[in-house]
Amino acid sequence: MRNLLFTAPAIVTIAGALLLASMAPAPARADDAADIRAAQESIAAGARARNLDAIMSNYWHSPKLFVFDVYPPRAYHGWDAFRKDWKDFLAAYRGPITYEMQDMYVETDGTYGYVHVIEHIAGTPKASGTPPEINMRITELYHKREGKWVIDHEHASVPVDLKTGKADLLSKQ
Repeated sequence: MRNLLFTAPAIVTIAGALLLASMAPAPARADDAADIRAAQESIAAGARARNLDAIMSNYWHSPKLFVFDVYPPRAYHGWDAFRKDWKDFLAAYRGPITYEMQDMYVETDGTYGYVHVIEHIAGTPKASGTPPEINMRITELYHKREGKWVIDHEHASVPVDLKTGKADLLSKQ
């Protein structure tokens, strides 16, 4: 009986350790950060090529995708709504679009990753009033789903001068 009493806590301890190990994120591979960087570059290349499908292939195809953007309505719930935002954005420019990633930082644990980056966007708008050049601050949450890194959440912003209430479209901070 005494051996059984010492064995039961050991079994509980081992079972607990196994449960915690199964809940831990997958170990990050050296390639994970590179894969996320490649997804970011795919978005930029897709924008320059006006390839909506290439851009959207990097986002979670789900109604749970959530994006805060600088363009109205500024909050997009779901892949379909955000796809329309990208479609409208691409249609707002004529001629080539400049779309560059600057100061990109990527972190990942193997299951989740995040990016913060400055996206420099320029082009010739079809209608007046659309800014021809902008630096947006982007933060994205990636999740590895079925072996592919996709964006679950994105937040885009530009700084605002609180004294004037005007956006600073060219700031990199």
